[in-house]
Amino acid sequence: MFARILEFVPKMEKKDELIRVIKNEVLPILKKQTGFLEILPFMPEDHVDKMIVISLWTEKKHAEVYMKEAFPKVEQILKTYLTAPINWKLLRVETTLCEHFVETLAA
Repeated sequence: MFARILEFVPKMEKKDELIRVIKNEVLPILKKQTGFLEILPFMPEDHVDKMIVISLWTEKKHAEVYMKEAFPKVEQILKTYLTAPINWKLLRVETTLCEHFVETLAA
């Protein structure tokens, strides 16, 4: 399993709208991608922190295809709600340490 981790600074005055856009526009794009498992958004409680969004993928190649083919559209959708460009990285998930989580995703 692989995790694609996005970090960005949202415009806090548009936070509620950003959440709606992620749910209604970005999530449907992700759900159409081969190998996509889940999205985990982490929102700041204060007005100074970054938002972190983790998408989980069955295989690295699926995350890479998404990055090339679909992410540019997602980036354009989100651009209006951000104060700076999105930073991202792709990491392998050590699934032996989160067996319950992996089982839940597989169910």
